[in-house]
Parts: sequence; structure tokens; C-alpha cells
Amino acid sequence: MNMNIDTLFIELNKSDPLPLYEQIYNQIRADIIQGKLQVGMKLPSKRQLGNFLNVSQTTVESAYGQLAAEGFIVSIPRRGFFVQAIEELSYVQPTQLIATPLRTPKEKIEIDFSPGHIDTDHFPFKNWRKHAKDIIDESSKELLLLGDPHGDLELREEIAQYLYHSRGVDCTPEQIIIGSGTEQLLPLIIRILGKKTTFAIEDPGYPLTHYVFSHHERKAIPIPVDKKGMDIHTLQETNADVTYVTPSHQFPTGAVLSAPRRIALLNWASEKDHRFIIEDDYDSEFRYTGRPIPALYGMDQGQNVIYISTFSKSLMPSLRIAYTVLPNALLQRYQDAFIHYVSTVPRLDQHVLARFMKAGDFSKHLNRMRTIYKRKLHVLLSTLARYKPVISYSGEETGMHITLSIETGETEEQLVQKASAAGIHLYSLNSYRTSKKANNRSFIIGFGGIREEDIPKSIHRLMKAWKIPQKN
Repeated sequence: MNMNIDTLFIELNKSDPLPLYEQIYNQIRADIIQGKLQVGMKLPSKRQLGNFLNVSQTTVESAYGQLAAEGFIVSIPRRGFFVQAIEELSYVQPTQLIATPLRTPKEKIEIDFSPGHIDTDHFPFKNWRKHAKDIIDESSKELLLLGDPHGDLELREEIAQYLYHSRGVDCTPEQIIIGSGTEQLLPLIIRILGKKTTFAIEDPGYPLTHYVFSHHERKAIPIPVDKKGMDIHTLQETNADVTYVTPSHQFPTGAVLSAPRRIALLNWASEKDHRFIIEDDYDSEFRYTGRPIPALYGMDQGQNVIYISTFSKSLMPSLRIAYTVLPNALLQRYQDAFIHYVSTVPRLDQHVLARFMKAGDFSKHLNRMRTIYKRKLHVLLSTLARYKPVISYSGEETGMHITLSIETGETEEQLVQKASAAGIHLYSLNSYRTSKKANNRSFIIGFGGIREEDIPKSIHRLMKAWKIPQKN
């Protein structure tokens, strides 16, 4: 069914600081969610809509691209863009196997494609040092004493403001709990959810969180992940009460949870009072195409999402500062359970970070690193393109790693051994699964910690070890 362009009501305000493509995206997205645009309806072509709105085709292309990335529309070659099916947003025995990354033999590792490494060459030491010097002074002697158990208010205020503007998370500082890492905060969340709670986890997924569930003797049901993220239909068939997801950039596959599945997941959580979603938003700052994928928390109308994130990717892993945003339904429960606890993050570190954020240095650093990582990604993909079609990749829209797949008769173990013999540390996608997938030949390629000039020779060295020829 083709759409009459006159029926597509889009009002643009060119004096608004919000980019025009975002205004178009927001209005079409709202019409799809509200059912004003029917499933299967064909949207106007980029040229037609551009002429109608008196904007460039590039502007319309950016809006359509973001809608397609989130699963609201689908592009069919030589036919156009069509509205996808979206549910109406309502308000209303698992394995214990813990996945761990494959470790190479004890040989000298010269190239490490770890997805956890960051770029350390461009950290703003000068600005960080300035704020640290300002804090470490006799005038700050009160910081030598214990502070608020939730974390000092100054930092929680900055985090609340940052989340609102960057992730669409509208929360108060009182809802934020600061801790020394996801592995410290997640057990606290697990405890207030109760011993009888059954969790659903992504498969493949983040090994550390899987370990946390197992270590605290909580049932955890693995739910398969595909190109659209967690399979919500499979989740609905389980007896899970809480699901742990990385919707904006699934780890490790890089998939983005599609719009239909996001709404289906929120609807699943709203069906029963005791259901919650733990949203781990670990590296959403680094998205390279379109605007950032909205956080589930910002879409939630029923207070069913527990938001958790960290500064490990955006600043440094060694800072050991993470935070969670609790829905009001759980906030009092948390305070009652942990009233005698103290914050696990040193107050001096909290105030250095708070000043770093308040001065605008954090935003500047993010913008700079986004450019640097995007440049590294471009170099990585350009180099890999020389080895197609034997290799393919996915998950390149966000973050600091991609998933690399290879068409070969060799086994995963053989490929890892050959890389190891060449001094290369690899991480197999199978190593993040609760149950190994037969004939897996997919690997995680982290590029954040590799210098830009070293990326091509690192890839060439890996391909040489695997005996994959370059295209002429």
C-alpha cells in the first residue's frame, strides 16, 4: 500500500536546534508506534519527501536510516521503505555453564583483539590532573570522611543530567546508586529482587554477569540472540521474572534490539508486578551512524527497567565507577536492605569525576574519542574489505568491537591455534555462549586499544596466519 504524501503530517521547525533529520525521525517514529501508519505501508521516496518538506535527500536518508536501524521500517531494494509491524506499547531448567574467553597458549602475545581495551593515547591527562589537584586540598578535608551510601550527590546530579541529555533517561539523583563496577552493583540488584527470582540472560552474552548469577545461586535461562537482538518470543515461553539485556549494542554480537522486540520486551515486563528488565548500557556513547539508539528506560512507562552503566569504556576501566538507576518501586527496597552500607567508590574519585563532567570536559572527551574510534573503525573495515568474501563482519554501527566470520574448512580451535602461533590473541564468539555452537567460525575483533596505524598490519598478520589471500 503506497502512502499519499499529503497524509504524512511532518512539521519542521528550522529554527529549532534539533537537526531536521531528527525531527523527521521523531514524528514518523511516533506515528508508527501510535498506529497512524499501517504495517506494510510504503513511505514516500527520499526524493519525494525531500521535495515535499523542502529539505535535502541526505536529510531524509538520515531519518530513514535511523528508523531502519531501530527496526521501525525496512528497506527493500528497488522497492522502497516500508513500515514494520510494531506491537502496541502497553503499560500494564537453565544451564549453569559460564562462558569464558578462549585463552591462547603461553606464547608471546603481540596483538590482542580484546573488546575490553580502550585507547589510552588520547586520555585528557591535563584536564583530569587539574580537577584532581583542585580536589586534593585542605579545603576538601570533609571528603576524608564517609559520604552518602548512594554516592555523593554532586556526582549523582551530573550523571542524572548527562543521562537525560544523552540517553533520554529521565531520573532524579535520588534514584542513582554509585558503585565500583557492574560486578559490584549487580549482586545488590539481585538481592533486592529476591532469592526465588528467575533470570533470563542473552546467549551469547557477557561472561561476568553470567558468573554473577551463578555465584549467587540464581536461576538463569539462556535466551538466544540473533541479528535483531534477544529472541523475545523465546523469553515469553519461559518462567523468567527478570531479563538482563544489552539492547543498544548487544555484547558480544553487536546486534541492536529491534523496535518491535523492544516494545514486546517492555510489554512482557509490564504484564506482572514482579517483572523487571536490567538494561546494561555499557558503550552506547560510541555510535557511528545516525543518532544514539534510545535507552529502554526512556521508553518505559511502567517503572519496569533497571538501568545500569559504567565509565569503563567512556573514560577508563581502572576508574571503577559504575552506576544504576532504580525504578521507584525498588528504591525503597534497596534503601531498607542496604541502609548500613557505605559507597564502595572513594569520595575523592567521585568529586574529580563530578568536576570533570560539570566543566564540560567529559562531553569534549566523548566527542573526541567518538571521532577517533570512528576513524579506527573505518581503517579496520577498509582493511577487512580486501579479504571479502571469505570473511564477513557485523556489529560495526556502535562500540569498539565487531564480529568477524570466516568461510573455511578449518575448525575454530585450529584458527585460534594459528592466530596464537602468530602472536595474536583471539576471542571466539563460542566462548561467550552457555552451550557451544557447532561449526562456529566467528570471532570478536576489538579495535579500541589498537593504534590506528597498527590496525592494517594487525589484520594482515591475522589473515596471513589463516592463509586468506587479498583481493587483487
